[in-house]
Amino acid sequence: MLALLGSLTIAVLLLVILKNWLSPLVALIAVPVAASLIAGFGLETGKFMVDGIRAVAPVAGMFIFAIVYFGVVTDAGMLDPIIDRIVRAVGNKPTRITVGSALLALLIHLDGSGAVCFLITIPAMLPVYDRLQMDRRVLAAVASLAAGVNFLPWTGPTIRAASVLKIPASDLFHPLLPVQAVGLAFVFAVAWMLGKHEERRLRRRGAVASAAVAERVLAPEAQALRRPKLFWLNLLITLAVMAAMIGLKVDPVVAFMLGVALALLINYPDVKLQRARVDAHAQAALMMAGILLAAGAFTGIMGAKGTHMLEAMAGVAVGHVPHTAAQHIPFVLGLLAMPLSLVFDPDSYYFGVMPVIAEVVKELGGHPIQVAQASLLGQMTTGFPVSPLTPATFLVVGLCGIDLAAHQKFTIPLLFLASVVMTVAASALGVFAF
Repeated sequence: MLALLGSLTIAVLLLVILKNWLSPLVALIAVPVAASLIAGFGLETGKFMVDGIRAVAPVAGMFIFAIVYFGVVTDAGMLDPIIDRIVRAVGNKPTRITVGSALLALLIHLDGSGAVCFLITIPAMLPVYDRLQMDRRVLAAVASLAAGVNFLPWTGPTIRAASVLKIPASDLFHPLLPVQAVGLAFVFAVAWMLGKHEERRLRRRGAVASAAVAERVLAPEAQALRRPKLFWLNLLITLAVMAAMIGLKVDPVVAFMLGVALALLINYPDVKLQRARVDAHAQAALMMAGILLAAGAFTGIMGAKGTHMLEAMAGVAVGHVPHTAAQHIPFVLGLLAMPLSLVFDPDSYYFGVMPVIAEVVKELGGHPIQVAQASLLGQMTTGFPVSPLTPATFLVVGLCGIDLAAHQKFTIPLLFLASVVMTVAASALGVFAF
């Protein structure tokens, strides 16, 4: 009974999210609550929800403060000298331009927002591509690769996966650091090869570069927020926050809370300005935090401390899967993760599909964390810049002025190959078995 009800709950959740009948926030609350009440758990449902919310609270807190922190230091202009230097340094050589594009996208995506990454990277580099008559699809592909491989503890897929398994995001991320290093090496290698291809194409066409690109001009409102004299101090704080999380293993929510306090005090000592900067980034932060807390309620209801529906579903599935298959599931999932981005949006996958797979692996004697790590190698990481289910995809094609079909045809093979390379690297490095 519980297995059937759990399966129906997951199916309904996926349906209402994918069909856009309910927002993820509403669906993650309403659907499992209804299932719990139907199963006869009554007022215990509230306790299940609180237990689940308590488990994901640190992850939600980390996301809120990470968004505010990177928003504040970006407002203060920490990235401006880096952007301008890269744009000036690439010159007229296509290989330097493509590699510079990848580096710029990689740095901008440190805040975890694909939209911000593309909104800054593409307008900054597009005049350079147009000046040399380079293919705009190359810019879209390079920016997508850099942003897709650059999954971090505070990016959406990581915090979703961590909240479902009720573990710190850093526990997921740390074993994947060498895997990500391999992925980034692949990104820059592909960027260089695309640049070489453009060099040969332009040489055959006899294309000649026109006048130099004009300097970026900031709006007066943005210029008023800049603190160029504090560049090195902001960079030092950012590096300290990263080092605290990765090297000293300070809890990410603590590191970002301290970072936000320092960034606001140093850049905007006036209380009104501090409030304005927090308000400017609060909408994005609170929207995602709300979904994470709702996901905590969902897993609290469905999980082992709640109705046990996920366990019941996994128990049924285990009867049809050989026990020897458990160790191979993460590797296969890593290969499929990127294409699954074209079918499932991040909420429906990480909150609807992944928990069931993780529970099956657990029942078979495997490690659920490996399911999450395999998912992060493609599902809405390398997959998000080409998925029709994410606004970022349409932002890329709109900013580059190219067709969606052209972008997908050109970029999907490269993103899929990046996912395959990282999956093989994860297996070779012992993150999970082949």
